[in-house]
Amino acid sequence: MLDKCHELQWEPKDLDWSQRPRPMSRDDEIAIVQLFTDMAGIERLAGALFHEQERRVEDPTLRAIFTTFVKDEVRHAQVAQMLADFYDVHHYRVYQQNPHLSRFTPAFVDAVRYLGDDVANAYITVGELILDIALLRSINDYVHDAMSDQAMRLINRDESRHIAIDYFMTEYYTTDEYNARLAERPSQSLDEQVRGAKALALMLYYGKPFFREVFFAPMDLVDPTGRRILEAFKRVQMVSAKPGIARRPFGAFMLALQNAYKNPLGRKLLGRALTRLAGMEPRFMEQIPTDAELARAGRMTFDELAQEALAVKEQPS
Repeated sequence: MLDKCHELQWEPKDLDWSQRPRPMSRDDEIAIVQLFTDMAGIERLAGALFHEQERRVEDPTLRAIFTTFVKDEVRHAQVAQMLADFYDVHHYRVYQQNPHLSRFTPAFVDAVRYLGDDVANAYITVGELILDIALLRSINDYVHDAMSDQAMRLINRDESRHIAIDYFMTEYYTTDEYNARLAERPSQSLDEQVRGAKALALMLYYGKPFFREVFFAPMDLVDPTGRRILEAFKRVQMVSAKPGIARRPFGAFMLALQNAYKNPLGRKLLGRALTRLAGMEPRFMEQIPTDAELARAGRMTFDELAQEALAVKEQPS
């Protein structure tokens, strides 16, 4: 993987920026420029999370891999902003990053510093599955232009490496080796625990509007059928079916929220609170895979699950 990370590097200047955008309506231009403006912010957030993972891992090869991932996300953010500028032909407005993304980013990065290693990995895995299986492909289809297509192909190639390592790390956090190392770490001070709890509360408070406005609403625009976003959450729920996910407190917490929501009484009494805590919309709290698919996922290796997710994202539109 590290060899691939080095061999498959590229630069924004490798793209052909001499092209001209296709003609589009005022509404389409505004929507597309805003989508790429927010995409730049999402990629910067992913880079911050990979930097945190880079800081935490002990294995030198993994640390080197995460270093390249940070570089990837910086490049993706640059290209997304360049695409926003490229499609801003008529300058209909001054575009700014979605305010919910701006509020969530510092809260999330702060929370990750205090919370468990698996928390950062869980959120980045979910985020990249949504980004890679659903959002990037649907944005590219919506733009329907050669410049976007050229850039997205290279970005998607990078994201495939990221997803493979996301699954690898998800498995690692379920192992006896990791839990033994975790037990040897010094306990957090009371001050650190309080600051961590405050950071988590702030992250959860900003989380639902962030996901709604930055992921779900754009997906409703660029993929109104909802097919791809449901496929992404299907992959999330399938990896959650693996034995060992509930071994870590955060995994157990998120599974408990989903199980409580699946209970008709729990949904009736606590539905709004459960979706708020999970940062999800009701449609994504429902079970998406069939019982047979969940049982199959439980028997698959994490690598097989990753390869299946990557195969889905490579399927033709």
